[in-house]
Amino acid sequence: MEPHRNALGQPVGVPLPDWSPRPPPPQTPMSGRFCTVRPLDPARDAAQLFAAYADDRDGRMWTYLPRGPYASLDEYRSWAEAAYRTDDPLVHAIIDNASGEAVGTANYMRIEPEVGVIEIGSITYSPRLQRRPAGTEAMYLMMRRVFDELGYRRYEWKCNSLNEPSRQAAVRLGFQYEGLFRQATITRGHNRDTAWFSIIDSEWPALRTAFERWLDPANFAAGGTQRRALAAFRAAS
Repeated sequence: MEPHRNALGQPVGVPLPDWSPRPPPPQTPMSGRFCTVRPLDPARDAAQLFAAYADDRDGRMWTYLPRGPYASLDEYRSWAEAAYRTDDPLVHAIIDNASGEAVGTANYMRIEPEVGVIEIGSITYSPRLQRRPAGTEAMYLMMRRVFDELGYRRYEWKCNSLNEPSRQAAVRLGFQYEGLFRQATITRGHNRDTAWFSIIDSEWPALRTAFERWLDPANFAAGGTQRRALAAFRAAS
C-alpha cells in the first residue's frame, strides 16, 4: 500500500480528519459478574486491601513495584489517602463480588486524552485475586471503558523486563509486545529495562468478543474452573 503523502510529497501517517480529544476516565464503577472495579476509597478499602495483601507472606508480589510491602495498616492507609487525591494515576480498587471485599488495585495512568492514549499499570493483585476469573474480568472491564466508552486509540502495558509473570499476563490478555526500553529507570536501587506492550482500537473488537465468550457462565464449571482458556477464544476470534 502506498503511504499517505503531504503536499511536498513526503510520506506521512494516515489522516485523522474526524479525530477529537477524548474525555478523561470517569470516576464511576465498572460492574461485572465476578468483580466490580471502582475508584479507590481509602475509608472503605484500605483495611480490606491491607488484609488481602497480608496473605502474600514472603512479599513476592511487591518485587517489581516501586512501593510496598507495608508494615502496618497506617502506613498503607497513608499511601491510599495520597493516591486518592490524584487523577493521574487514577487508582481503582477491585472488589470481589462474592465476598464484597477489596482484593487488589489497578491504575489508569499516563492519561493523554488529546491523543487517545492511556496506560494500565501498578497492577497489585493480592493472592485472593491472582489466577482468579475476577482478575481477568477486571482487566476486561477497564479495557472496555477505554475503548467502548471513551474511544481511546491505544492502551498500554509496561513492566520490568524481568517480571515474567507480568509479561505473560500481558500476552494472555491480548497485548502485543512492542520492544524493550533499555535502562529506562531505576527501581529499588536496581536498573530497570522496561518491556512495552499495547492494544490498539482496531484490535479491540475481536479481543472483546474473546473476553465475552470466555466470561460466559457456560465456560465455567460449578466450582468456577474455566472450561476453555482465554487463548482459545482469542485464536477463534
